[in-house]
Amino acid sequence: MVKNIMKGEKMEFDELSNKVIGCAIEVHKRLGPGLLESAYERCLSFELLSANIRHTIQKELPIDYKTIKLDCGYRIDMLIENDIIIELKSVDRVMPIHEAQLLTYMKLSGIKIGLMINFNVCRLKDSITRYVL
Repeated sequence: MVKNIMKGEKMEFDELSNKVIGCAIEVHKRLGPGLLESAYERCLSFELLSANIRHTIQKELPIDYKTIKLDCGYRIDMLIENDIIIELKSVDRVMPIHEAQLLTYMKLSGIKIGLMINFNVCRLKDSITRYVL
C-alpha cells in the first residue's frame, strides 16, 4: 500500500482525482468546516454532477465470505466512476481506524485508489490523503 499525503508535498494525481479534489475544495470554500458529513456528501455530489463525473453515494458493499454474500450494512461514502472510493469525514483529526475503514473498503471492492477527505479543517488541501493498493 502506498499512502500519499498532500501536506506541502508535490503530488501526482490522475485527472479524475484532480477533478474530484477540485469539487471538494469548492464545497469547502463555500461551506467551511463544522457541518455534518452528510451535508458535505450531498454538496460534493452536486458539484460532481455539475462536472459530469459519474458517481454513486452510499454504495452498498457486501462481504463475500466463502460461498455467500453477506450484507453487513457497509457503505462506501462515494464511488467515483467505479475507479475511486471517497471516504468523507468531518472530524477533529483522522484516526488510524478511519484509514483502516477506507483500506478495508478498497480491499473488499477491488478498487485500487481511495481518497480520505476530512472537511473539518481550515484548509481542505491539508486533509486530503490518497491511498493506493
